[in-house]
Amino acid sequence: MRCRRTPMEAEVLEYKLDCGMEDGFTLWSEIVTAEGYIITDNLIKIQRPNGSIVCPYIAHHRGRTYINEGDYIIIDDDGTKHVCGKNKVFERYEKL
Repeated sequence: MRCRRTPMEAEVLEYKLDCGMEDGFTLWSEIVTAEGYIITDNLIKIQRPNGSIVCPYIAHHRGRTYINEGDYIIIDDDGTKHVCGKNKVFERYEKL
């Protein structure tokens, strides 16, 4: 059976630090050691006053998605959040 995804409007926001868009932060050292499958080249890295480096993420039913430079945060009408790269966001989402 072939199906088409049901159209759903969503809020599409370019990620900005200090706007409360992320669900949390993880220490850079934990990402590199515990989550070794993640490509870390373009992750947003924030240095805290104590010298630790953290990376913002969005939490969802599959776990966490870390936010890269230039990513967009997608918030569906049902409140579900996603992260989408700037290279694909407007292939997947049509501006209204």
